Amino acid sequence: MTTQETHIQSPVLLFPTDFVWGAATSAYQIEGAVTDDGRGTSIWDTFVRQPGRVVNGENADVAIDHYHRYRDDVALMAELGLGAYRFSISWPRVQPDGSGPINAKGLDFYRRLVDELLAKGIDPWVTLYHWDLPQALEDAGGWPSRDTAHRFAEYAALVHDALGDRVRNWSTVNEPWCAAFLGYASGEHAPGRREPAQAMFAAHHLLLAHGLAVQAMRAQGRNTRIGGCVNLYAISPQTGSEADLDAARRIDGLQNRFFLDALLKGRYPEDVLTDLGSMAGFAQEGDLALISAPLDMLLINYYSRFTVSGVPGGAASAAAAPTDAGSPWVGSEHVSFVNGGRPVTAMGWEIDDSGLEEILLRLAREYPRVPLVISENGAAFDDVMTGDGTVSDPERLAYIDAHLRTCHAAIEAGVPLQGYFAWSLMDNFEWAWGYGKRFGLIHVDYETQRRVPKESALWYAETIRRGGLNGPAQ
Repeated sequence: MTTQETHIQSPVLLFPTDFVWGAATSAYQIEGAVTDDGRGTSIWDTFVRQPGRVVNGENADVAIDHYHRYRDDVALMAELGLGAYRFSISWPRVQPDGSGPINAKGLDFYRRLVDELLAKGIDPWVTLYHWDLPQALEDAGGWPSRDTAHRFAEYAALVHDALGDRVRNWSTVNEPWCAAFLGYASGEHAPGRREPAQAMFAAHHLLLAHGLAVQAMRAQGRNTRIGGCVNLYAISPQTGSEADLDAARRIDGLQNRFFLDALLKGRYPEDVLTDLGSMAGFAQEGDLALISAPLDMLLINYYSRFTVSGVPGGAASAAAAPTDAGSPWVGSEHVSFVNGGRPVTAMGWEIDDSGLEEILLRLAREYPRVPLVISENGAAFDDVMTGDGTVSDPERLAYIDAHLRTCHAAIEAGVPLQGYFAWSLMDNFEWAWGYGKRFGLIHVDYETQRRVPKESALWYAETIRRGGLNGPAQ
């Protein structure tokens, strides 16, 4: 009997009937059409044109042309049986300069996309910010400027007012850690600045932007659910040495607790503020009350575990882009990242589904109870296009399967986990890595834009149809 046949005859690990099965993308990575219909310039449009910033000098001017092919892409989502699709709004497409009136043609694209999704029975989940800050706002100071948070709240209110009658689920800022520390400390991401103290202001203002946006959106009185979105990592010390244990505390503090404590407890961790020293004076009175307004849900992006050492000499960032980057770990630049002996993805990221369980149980144990959603989870591998035109990606299939099993175990343990979004729906522009790293369930030929569902996509479709996973083989 083959493995596949054994799995088919195995019992099913059923998820709750209202569990959300989805996939996710972001605007800049898929849309292309960067000058169409009045779209303004984003910091990524500027960044990709700076020599050495992106592998092979690639850009997202076309990306996978979702702006023109969205109907076909939604049809593919429907074929896979997705219950929900998480996508982001391009701020410069809606407000070309980051303030002022709406660009009607840009907003109309998202109206059409939402209508197409609803017509196919797919629930749209909107993310308001996935790193594509309008360049005009960066020119005025960017996220280190407090004014940017207020401009974001105005933008959020405009989009929520336009789409809130058809979109129920909203998230504000995607992965503020990346936007702040990769953008303003290490320079790996747009806008490419290396100003550690300013990165701390950026981190705080991204959280403030979330709080101000929640306030503005809720003031409109619509029946929508609003959440924050954080990327979390399980953190392990390389050894039990005092230096390595301190390194784990520091990285957990800046990566996880800095954002979770602000959002869910209304404070920043004291030990992190101590680590930052003179760089800790970024919050004003009343800010944390705004930031910690009760959430309808918390969205979690999980990919990997970090193994860290307090002995300098390792990589500056476990997720570092292939550029001459600084450290994103403000106040803890001496910490190094090492391989913990686990298998890795094509990104060099450790594969560890137990880390996801660790995070979910920690949230349930240490923080106020709030509904949770896995809003990104996936892996890049070197996929193989076979002679018959199919795409074999058994490593990705195994990765998603393992992490979904962890989700099921967490639900059984009482964690209020309500949904899972695979990252990514389709291969796309992978930021500073260009097009060389493929995360998609659907393979994209970048020359022809032809889409081909991979083996993992077909497996995920069957998982959704069943409402669960095959259990252990009998």
